Order: sequence, then structure tokens, then C-alpha cells
Amino acid sequence: MKIGITCYPTYGGSGVVATELGMELAKKGHNIHYMSYGLPFRLNKFHRNIFFHEVEMPEYSLFKYPPYSLSLSAKMVEVIESEKLDLLHVHYAMPHAASAYLAKKIIGGNRIKFITTLHGTDITLVGNHQSFYRITKFSIEESDGVTCVSNYLKETTARIFEINKEMEVIYNFVDTEKYKRTAGNRRDIKFVGKDDKVIMHISNFRPVKRIENIVKVFSIVSKEVKSKLLLVGDGPDICRIRIMVNKLNLEDKVLFMGIQENIIPLLNISDVYMLPSKSEGFGLSALEALSCEVPVIGTNVGGLKEVVEHGKSGFIINPEDIDSMSEAAIKILGSEETRSKMGAEARKRAKLFDSRLIVPKYLEYYKKILYG
Repeated sequence: MKIGITCYPTYGGSGVVATELGMELAKKGHNIHYMSYGLPFRLNKFHRNIFFHEVEMPEYSLFKYPPYSLSLSAKMVEVIESEKLDLLHVHYAMPHAASAYLAKKIIGGNRIKFITTLHGTDITLVGNHQSFYRITKFSIEESDGVTCVSNYLKETTARIFEINKEMEVIYNFVDTEKYKRTAGNRRDIKFVGKDDKVIMHISNFRPVKRIENIVKVFSIVSKEVKSKLLLVGDGPDICRIRIMVNKLNLEDKVLFMGIQENIIPLLNISDVYMLPSKSEGFGLSALEALSCEVPVIGTNVGGLKEVVEHGKSGFIINPEDIDSMSEAAIKILGSEETRSKMGAEARKRAKLFDSRLIVPKYLEYYKKILYG
């Protein structure tokens, strides 16, 4: 099968899922063609049947902003025709689904079908904004197929946009053979002491991730348990969080790691993973932590409740409940027996989302949309 995939190339769950999916499909012999304004974040190795087509955006004085969605449609048409694609699969509704719809209309007839995968904030934040509501609703309804990364997101999409269209839930996935705990030595990681406990967070540092709450929790936990906080990623909130860390005199205990291509070694030295988001369509980074036997402290929002089992593989706590999050972290960090037991449950939970189980569901869905 020849499959076109469009996603954001940035450091976020939707782009990671799209990239990992394409690489898994390529292993199965399918030809994958990525179309975006930049090389997808994790597409950093040569694959014989993976191709990247960069979307170029013209600069013109009349345009306040380059018209990316139109340029993307034109690139989709070009690649569909030149590579004879069988299917388009776009991740994150806006503007990708609208661009795919336009490309389909330009080509004409029923030559190409497109599937839209909804990831979370494309529905709850961006698509729900009055500027994009109608076009998001239209693009979803006009998609030949729609998948959601959680039951929560399916129900929320149907409610917000009053959509009766059939939508398939296909969870995000992790390669549990790649993401697994290894017997690493913390003395090899020079910025973490041998006796330090480690709390970790990975994100694109957007306000919805509520990273300030991680710092608040850590300021309490670090007084009770000798520990370090690893913050991995970059984004609009990074400066505000640095200022907050300095004001709390935590600069020697909080490590800003920047964007890291390979997070597995960092997960392997971590004892707790925190994801206190205001909203989560799924929580892919939490799943990757679970796979490395790291218990997760998350919030009682969105699809995260479908990933983490409260009291077993981690704790699900109400947003903004700093005291309960702190208590949960101290409970895990203060007892190696508790951490080890929850880590084993985390690994068991992650295996339910293994790529070997989930990727075939996408292939079956492709066939359903293409052939009925």
C-alpha cells in the first residue's frame, strides 16, 4: 500500500504517533510518504520505503502569514498524483483535514480517500475555538474515515461538534521491546546522584500541560525525599517555569534537559513520571513511561484515565490538587517496594498498548475505508 501521512513535525504526541505509525507500516513493506513543513521529529533514520516531501510556503507581501493549509493541499495533490497514493492519513484535524478535503476535490471523483486521526487539543482547544469550529466540524464530517485516540475523545468530539459520523477508537501505542527498563547505573548519569530519586516530565511546555504544578509538587517532595526533577522538552512556558524554579531556590535540583531525541535512558533512571495536564486526549508520554516501569502521577482528565490505572500503575488525581499529588509522589519515592510493585503493574499495563497489537488495527481500518 502507498500511504501519505501528514502531521506536525514538532515535539508533541500527535506527531510522534504519526511518525511511529509510519515507521511500523514501513517495516511491513508499505511505502510511506510524509508531507509537512518540516521533517517529523522522530524520523531521524534512513528507511528504504519512507519518503519526505517538504511543503514550501511562498513569501508574498500581501500575505500577513504564509498560507500553509493551501500549500499543503497543493503538495498533497502533487504527491498523490506522482506517487499514485492509495490513501491519505492526516493527524490533528486543523488544518490537515481541511487541506486533505481540498486536495481530494482538486483531484476529483473518488480517486483518493482520506482518514483523519483526532488527538485531543485539535478538538478541545483549537477546533472548539469559534474561528475554526465550523471548518473543523465540516472537515471531520467530510473525512472518509475518522479515528480517535481514546473513548473520551470520541465522546467529546461527538458532543462538541454534534457529529453522528462513525468514529473508530484506536489507541496510541508503544514498542514495549524498545521502551523497557534496563539495568542502567545512575553513576553513569553525572547530573543525578546515586541516592537521588528522580521525577520526570516530557512535553512541549504549553500552558495546558500545567508544568508549574509539577514544580509546586517538587518543592514539597524535595523537602521530604532527596530528589531531582528532570524537565524534558521546550516550548512557550519554558521561561516562566525557569523563573519560578529560581524563585523557589530549586535551581540545583531541577534540570532543564531541552529536547531529547532518545528519552529511554532518562526514563530508565526515573522513579516517577508526572503529567498533571488540564486536558489530555490520551497521554502518549505517560504510556512510554509505563512501558519503562515508571509509575505515573496524572490528572483525572480526558483519555489519561484510560491509560493509567489508579492505585496500580500510578495515581489519577484531580487537577490542581497539589497536596494529593505530593502525597502520591512521596508514597512512591519513599518505598522501593511500592515503586517496584507499581513499576511492574505499569509494565503490564503498557503491554496492552503494544505496537504489535495496535498497528494492525490501523491496517484493518485502512482496508475498511478503501474496500468497504
